[in-house]
Amino acid sequence: MKRITIIYLAAIAMVFTMLSCEDELEIEQKGAISLEEYYGSDESAEGAVTAIYGELRGMMYNYKFLKNICSDDVWAGGADRGDNNDLEKMNEFTFSAEHGFLSGCFQSYYNIIYNANIVMQYIQPDSDVKKQMIAEAKVFRALAYIDLISMWGTPPLVDHPLDPSEYQKTNGDPAELWALVETDLTEAIASGSLLEKSGVNDDSVYRVTKQFAQSLLGKAYLYQGKNSESAAAFESVISSNLYALYQGEYDDVFAFSNKNNSESMFEVNRVVDANNVWSNFDFWHLMIHFRTDRFTAKPVTALGLADLGWGFCLPQKDLYDAFVAEEGEDGYRLNRTLKTYEQIQEMGASMDAGKTIIAEGYFFWKTRITKDAVPAAGSNFTWDHNVRIMRYADVLLMAAEANLLAGNQDKADAYLNKVRSRAKLGNKTATMDAIKTERRLELCFEDVRYQDLIRWGDAESALSGQGKEYPVMSSNGVVTLKSTGNSEGKYGFQERNTLFPFPSTEIQLNKNIVQNPGW
Repeated sequence: MKRITIIYLAAIAMVFTMLSCEDELEIEQKGAISLEEYYGSDESAEGAVTAIYGELRGMMYNYKFLKNICSDDVWAGGADRGDNNDLEKMNEFTFSAEHGFLSGCFQSYYNIIYNANIVMQYIQPDSDVKKQMIAEAKVFRALAYIDLISMWGTPPLVDHPLDPSEYQKTNGDPAELWALVETDLTEAIASGSLLEKSGVNDDSVYRVTKQFAQSLLGKAYLYQGKNSESAAAFESVISSNLYALYQGEYDDVFAFSNKNNSESMFEVNRVVDANNVWSNFDFWHLMIHFRTDRFTAKPVTALGLADLGWGFCLPQKDLYDAFVAEEGEDGYRLNRTLKTYEQIQEMGASMDAGKTIIAEGYFFWKTRITKDAVPAAGSNFTWDHNVRIMRYADVLLMAAEANLLAGNQDKADAYLNKVRSRAKLGNKTATMDAIKTERRLELCFEDVRYQDLIRWGDAESALSGQGKEYPVMSSNGVVTLKSTGNSEGKYGFQERNTLFPFPSTEIQLNKNIVQNPGW
């Protein structure tokens, strides 16, 4: 008993000793500052938002492939079957929740959201620069959530920097998620802090603009079926008179030398840096350019094109046929969007004898890489080309759709026919079928087709057979359809594909997320 008492008293003495030293132990950490202090300058606020721009730029490979490869615009492409299994799985709907495009995009979207939340939580709106950064962060968070909601359905709602106890977030409620998108965009637009161009031909504004935010708001409303609100948001963009359809040759809309033209709503910006050429590396354009190692005797340089490229994502015949049905074989826009193999040969290039590619005899022309776009020195895979996120033609066609569904036929006709007029086509009464056709032709391979098919309920009819066969074209232009070997019922769009699966890594890390049906 005496020994126990001694231990007890010793423990009490130790506690009092520790309490008496508590004030001395609370020593201010040297060199440490709070997040509020760290983001207290305009420069640090700009740096925080620059990280968001950087994340968007860094995700472009996954972003562009995910949004295009599942559509009926393209084949996975390449030299032969198995040239890129990741693309084939997405193109044929044999992918699983482990697919890298899914996890890469999902993670990048939440990195954007995380960085945006940091800006909104810790930057005080006590200068014009900081107010602008906060407004831009809201636009970026909304941009990320529009895709997350429309492609995954119920992504977790994260509207502030999370404490560790909050990491296991449950699925988000779509109504609450859309409300967050609307709030972010309406507040950013109303802030008066977002940039605006000085005029329609001002190509100097590379940051998020008020009109891009209004376009995203119109898109968010349209995706929810809020058609009158959507039409009003797009009207704000159109009536600003700061954007217009590009009036040069149509196949120059995407020219490397034509960045931020009158039609560009927002681009992921790249700049020339001779001391760091790899900062301009753009794997996406390299992947989708002509398969140049199949054109050596009569190279694609005869077409004025760069001699590099791996030839993935070549157009499907169905896309070409849709152009012909609307414009005819000599259609102005068709012949500046796609080229047939016969046209390529007439222009002086042809595949080497005995070579094959995965193709039906059609090539994208509007996304071509010209010789003068590639630097004379340094890496042949680097250039300062921007990646286009949205252009004015998309705004006009979404406005046509919103106005049609809201009962504003005259405006629907006007906006549809603005796009058709630039394509040198006659006027047409706006109907959903007409708008669907115009969106497919005008915006093919521009990241919208798959989400359009999903939201219209047209994906199953358009994509259910995709993955049964693939085309092989020989150097003489003969196309042979071959079996993919995919089992019946294991390819093509199915009911579960209405939503992408949450990446398996997210499911493993967060036990509170319920996987989407069928996955």
